[in-house]
Amino acid sequence: MSVTTNNFKTGMTIIYDDKMWTIVDFQHVKPGKGGAFVRTKLKEIKSGRVVDITFRAGEKMEDVHVENKRMQYLYNDGDTYHLMDTSSYEQIEIPADFIGDKAQWLKENDEVEVLIAGGEMIGIEPAMFVELEVTETDPGFKGDTVQGGTKPATLQSGAIIQVPMFVETGDTLRVDTRDGRYVTRV
Repeated sequence: MSVTTNNFKTGMTIIYDDKMWTIVDFQHVKPGKGGAFVRTKLKEIKSGRVVDITFRAGEKMEDVHVENKRMQYLYNDGDTYHLMDTSSYEQIEIPADFIGDKAQWLKENDEVEVLIAGGEMIGIEPAMFVELEVTETDPGFKGDTVQGGTKPATLQSGAIIQVPMFVETGDTLRVDTRDGRYVTRV
């Protein structure tokens, strides 16, 4: 299926230069002189690199249908992450380098969205908010919270985030996986 630059949306997946790209950002520009164009920021799905590309207005691209499949993260054995399809109970193995930084938000038995485009797995998305236990942090002292300061805390998944001074080892926190930000204590 083909799509023109007039129909671009953030998050859309297209084929450009025989590679799959996700549109990170785009801007329609109509200069006073000359033809209109679309300035885009594209992320290559395989390598993860982000590039700026300019297209003429109305230029056609091939659109890629992206399917989300809900799967349960079971465990990892170092190099491989094991996921299970929650409807068919079929298990798949995914290399650790494919998951990349998103591995820090995975907790055993949590559900994730596996993104599939053109019959090929292109990525995973953890839940927007995850609850993880603090395994290590410096103790907070009385009076430290006056300025609303933060301190680093290591979570059970290995992620290190900034937390308020009152958070202690053993607390369970809700974390926003989009930016790694502390939300609340649960």
